Amino acid sequence: MIDQKAFDAVLSMAQKLLLVNAGEAGTAITPAMIEQQLDMLATIMPAQFAVIDREALVDELIRRASQRVGTNATLKDTGDHIDWLNADRKKDWHYWRRYHEYMDTKIPWKALEALDGATDEVLSQLEDPDRQGSWDRRGLVVGHVQSGKTANYTGLICKAADSGYKIIIVLAGLHNNLRSQTQIRLDEGFLGFATLANTDHLPAIGVGLIDTDHSTRPNYATNRSENGDFNKQMAARLGVSPEQRPWLFVVKKNKTVLERLLFWIRNRVANHTDPVTGRKLVTNLPLLIIDDEADHGSVDTGENVVDEFGNPDTEHNPTVLNQLIRSILHHFSRKAYVGYTATPFANIFIHDKGQTEEHGPDLFPSSFITSLAAPSNYIGPGRVFGSTSSTPDNLPLVRQLKEEEYGPWIPQKHKNGFRPTWRGEAQIPDSMAEAIRSFILACAVRKLRGQGTRHSSMLIHVSRFTSVQSEVVTQVGEHLRTLRGRFARGIDLADTEALMREDYLQRFLPGMMRIRDGLTPDEPHSADFTWEEVREVLADVISDIKVREINGSAKDALDYAENEATGLKVIAVGGDKLARGLTLEGLCTSYFLRTARMYDTLMQMGRWFGYRDGYLDCCRLYTTSEMIEWFGHIADAAEELRQEFDNMVAAGATPKQFGLRVRSHSVLTVTSRSKMRNARPMHLTFSGDLLQTIVFLPRKQDVEANFDAGEHLLSSLGSALRPDEQRFLPASGANWKGHFWRDVPAPNVTSFLRAYRTHPASFRVVSPLLADFIDEMNKDGELTDWTVALIGGGEDMASIAGLEVNQMKRGAVQSEPMDRYSIKTLISPRDQAIDLTEAEWRAALSLTQKTWRGDKDRDQDATPPDEPRGGAVRRVLGFGAPEDGVESRRERGLLMLYLLDPAHCKIKELEVGKPILAWAISFPGSPSERRVSNADYMGNSVMWGAMNDWVD
Repeated sequence: MIDQKAFDAVLSMAQKLLLVNAGEAGTAITPAMIEQQLDMLATIMPAQFAVIDREALVDELIRRASQRVGTNATLKDTGDHIDWLNADRKKDWHYWRRYHEYMDTKIPWKALEALDGATDEVLSQLEDPDRQGSWDRRGLVVGHVQSGKTANYTGLICKAADSGYKIIIVLAGLHNNLRSQTQIRLDEGFLGFATLANTDHLPAIGVGLIDTDHSTRPNYATNRSENGDFNKQMAARLGVSPEQRPWLFVVKKNKTVLERLLFWIRNRVANHTDPVTGRKLVTNLPLLIIDDEADHGSVDTGENVVDEFGNPDTEHNPTVLNQLIRSILHHFSRKAYVGYTATPFANIFIHDKGQTEEHGPDLFPSSFITSLAAPSNYIGPGRVFGSTSSTPDNLPLVRQLKEEEYGPWIPQKHKNGFRPTWRGEAQIPDSMAEAIRSFILACAVRKLRGQGTRHSSMLIHVSRFTSVQSEVVTQVGEHLRTLRGRFARGIDLADTEALMREDYLQRFLPGMMRIRDGLTPDEPHSADFTWEEVREVLADVISDIKVREINGSAKDALDYAENEATGLKVIAVGGDKLARGLTLEGLCTSYFLRTARMYDTLMQMGRWFGYRDGYLDCCRLYTTSEMIEWFGHIADAAEELRQEFDNMVAAGATPKQFGLRVRSHSVLTVTSRSKMRNARPMHLTFSGDLLQTIVFLPRKQDVEANFDAGEHLLSSLGSALRPDEQRFLPASGANWKGHFWRDVPAPNVTSFLRAYRTHPASFRVVSPLLADFIDEMNKDGELTDWTVALIGGGEDMASIAGLEVNQMKRGAVQSEPMDRYSIKTLISPRDQAIDLTEAEWRAALSLTQKTWRGDKDRDQDATPPDEPRGGAVRRVLGFGAPEDGVESRRERGLLMLYLLDPAHCKIKELEVGKPILAWAISFPGSPSERRVSNADYMGNSVMWGAMNDWVD
């Protein structure tokens, strides 16, 4: 039996010694160095070495040594802010020191260093809690989905408490179990004891086991029980005074709870009344509010949130919550607010409603926005679904479900009370049975790898209605009972066992190998197991698995903490509760059908993103082609905003300037589609954007009409230039095959766009809308002279307008629905640098390198590239690079045309016929206030009708 405690103790000690020795020698940590340190430790800690797997320890240390973290970036407004955080202030830190030690074995040392740096960065943007007078700092921290935001704000809370913040309020989601989960995490990382209800004995846990001094224990006003939120009894007896230790409140974003908290602040905490306004104020206690999932519930959208029956739910009316959070801040003279989110698109920047007398300023992050880089072992949407062409395609990590594999059981549109059936019986479909087998095999492999005492979870998310979820729980439970009985008693086992064997040898094991080759080639891996070894542990694994329902009405909680010693093996069935924030520990398998309408909600539902150290190859996601396509869109949209953010950081912009930019960014057409359904026009700019066609119409006549539009354009341009006739040819030989034209008048481009038919599912790429935008910008002399390039890629040649060009191979993302041909990405990173001058090319390269974060989820290597990337090219053309003597060229747009080989489109009608003409437009940045409204294109019921069905 492997002893996890002993393993962690040796790991911690070995890690410290390796860091010291590598630091002194000025070298990287090597496998030989690891073996040498462990030999030495084995003589000092023989008892621990007797109960651990040394090979697993070596693997873990090698894996940790090979990881890296990219760099963070911060946009800031330094008005009325005094720099204060220095080494002297950190000398006596107590809460952070013990949290650092607690996290030592939980995350690699590079990630721990990054956590230290990131929390310092955020804390330094807040005000010194010792600073007298009134001050107010509001910021936002943007992380990747499931990338460790809770660990980050726990570290921030520890440092804030060490610095002198006295009241710390964490706004933790809209549901009891999410609030309770956050409380448990903060019990472990900050308080150091379990906040049990109805008992005086609070056992030490987490950081409390490192430091047993009770005199430094923080105070708490909420507890870890399901209903441990701030309640009337607590409010009645709770009094605070300034010289005491910090107070922690972990509360739901809920009208009643926040009103109770506000009442308590006004009547029990306030020590001063403003003589002018009569407002009660707390002047002696600095306040820090941490807003988890800040884009959800806190933002003043002015829209009612509806319940599952479509009725407005006043408890969750975001406007009310927004007012209450602002009011709490407004009652403190010294305060800081930090929002944490992974999806900043949808609303955080849309509204900055100014301020009201009663509630104070809105929650816009006017002081700072920090974008966190992910560690290299983080697996996010960019790497799973591919936001760039370099992501390994079609890895078995994602198993695409066909409509017939789930539709007859549970249709996309169903009502509350629906009873799913498969082949006339109340049972799960074969595709879900396969997913459950994948989960069982994942648990078995993890057990054989010595990870049997770690948690393993499976997520099933197929309906937002709790009544339907309950029925699914019953069917999954019944399926599992049958499997358990067969393996325990050996009755009727032959067929099931043969199926499991074939599944492991033909599908699961080869899939594991491909995932490792594609996503974690550098990590150490132990040998794979034979079917006989796997078969040996199956009965035990199946008997350990529990099925839990996680929703508003179910009493099942995910009690990971109680199962710390053995590891909880759980299949969690749920809806929106699972979707937002609730962490599924050791998530291996997901079966996920779309139930959400909005991109950012979908992004939050990506509970399968995160850290999968030592078992990524066991993970599987079962979902629909439509979800895969959407996540590709989202990954691209997120990456574009991050690039824009990096460029603005390099230019020294403020959060407000970024907010203004984002508010009219065409990415919002991707994120606010439910608002589009209400036919709310948006005023957009495409300046600084890259737009590319990645979804194509499936009918032959449309493909031919688009080809003809391209032929008409190219025929009107005169003779073409060769790639070697560009203004500058970089030495790296970043060349391309094809033809290009410069100084093409804008009307040639706009008439092409108006003739080209884009797919209604292309939310951003509506070609006539782009033509309108070009016309609008022409009024100021922008986008008047175009470079047009016809770019080739593969082997097979095709002809258009008398020009030969290589057809590109772009595999279809989806096998269905057959109403589109979708691809992941069209252009190559170098395409946007076509025909730049040498000075522009070098300035764009310099900006690319300056804004390079080394963030692996963004497909960024540790070393910056030696060619400019598109975001930097668009920035330099739009704003110039004065330090390099480069002037802006906003009159110049770039239209890139590509011919796609129809043989790869998976649509019979198109496979033989003309190539599919695709295009991309790279718009230079611009400070212009000119916008175009998409009202005309939204109102067109033919065009948007299909899309609105799709949204519903």
